Amino acid sequence: MTQPAPPQFTLADLAEQLGARLVGDGTRRITGLATLQDAGPEQVAFVANLSYLKSLQDTRAGAVLLHPEHAGECPVDRLELDNPYLGYAQLSRLFDPFLSRPAGGIHATAVVADDVRLGGGVEIGPQAVVEPGVELGDDVVIGPGCVVGANTRIGAGSRLHPNVTVCHGVVIGERAILHSNCVIGGDGFGFAHDGRRWHKIAQLGGVVLGDDVEVGSCSSIDRGALDDTVIGNDVKIDSQVQIAHNVHIGDHSALAGCVGIAGSTRVGSNCMLGGGVGLAGHLTICDGVQVTGMSLVTNSIHEPGVYSSGTGAMQNAQWRKNAVRFKQLDDIARRLAKLEKRNQEG
Repeated sequence: MTQPAPPQFTLADLAEQLGARLVGDGTRRITGLATLQDAGPEQVAFVANLSYLKSLQDTRAGAVLLHPEHAGECPVDRLELDNPYLGYAQLSRLFDPFLSRPAGGIHATAVVADDVRLGGGVEIGPQAVVEPGVELGDDVVIGPGCVVGANTRIGAGSRLHPNVTVCHGVVIGERAILHSNCVIGGDGFGFAHDGRRWHKIAQLGGVVLGDDVEVGSCSSIDRGALDDTVIGNDVKIDSQVQIAHNVHIGDHSALAGCVGIAGSTRVGSNCMLGGGVGLAGHLTICDGVQVTGMSLVTNSIHEPGVYSSGTGAMQNAQWRKNAVRFKQLDDIARRLAKLEKRNQEG
């Protein structure tokens, strides 16, 4: 794909977009974003982490996006905003040439069923397959090599990057972003054992994704066994995440890479699961829970807050000693209980 021409703005344009206070030359031309260390005279840098303040004095940026309390330390034009990191997020979208309105049209090599309903401006790339009964909203982009299964609905402004697979009967809201090689609506892991072998349970539910959902590359969201797997609005899912059948995730939650959620677990709204977190099945996680990376959750959580499990890395020799002592904890606890009882009796 040919790289589109980079967008250009004046500093005054950017201030208006952000609602920021501009101090400096509003006519200055800005062509992109960069770090404080690497930015040039036509780029905007930002300060969101105080550890980078030391680089502010030497920056060559055309302008810096920062909090007003650091304005006196800035040697160049500036955009003052209470939340500079949020401002950076907004600017990043302005400078992404691939987020522009799709060109529209169906590639000659795409296979699109006759009864597919297409909104205005839909773009379907090379070698994509769109099966019968599909409905695509306005400005939907189906990238090269994607498969959209029968009777699926995809809301306006959603974008499937190359080689995404959306299985049959899936509902995707507006402005969703699905990254390459993710699979939405594959079969859940359901089997019954007769004492000798496994028998597959047909997965009869679907998957429902809300508006503004993003799913990272190589992530899987399984369809429900009977009811649907449901992902709420504005949920952000990183790469290589596994979400099992009948899971529900509430609005505005975020899941970092390699999270695994077993079947029928319900995660509330505004939750954050760190990288490698595992949730056992049939649990309930209330709203506002944060679970730190590599933690294993085996019981429901009913109070908001930060939760952790496991131990941090240490030298192997120390870890081996601690592992031996861990096996002795039950015996130590029993002996301690006996001592306490003896002392009370004495």
